[in-house]
Amino acid sequence: MEEFEEKLLDIFEVDTLNDDDIMEDMEAWDSLAIISIIALAGSIFNKQLSVAEIKNAKTIGNLKKLVNN
Repeated sequence: MEEFEEKLLDIFEVDTLNDDDIMEDMEAWDSLAIISIIALAGSIFNKQLSVAEIKNAKTIGNLKKLVNN
């Protein structure tokens, strides 16, 4: 999970992330961020996520739960 969190920092172009951070409120939230999250989940967790699943997750904490299930 640590590698996933470190890569999320790069994707969102921030220094810190909290579980309650809302992804849509982040400046770097765009279609490229979504594609990057899909690729990241696939490479680290071998998990296929859809755009809808990522958008529905809303927060960083929910995204982490999604990839852990």
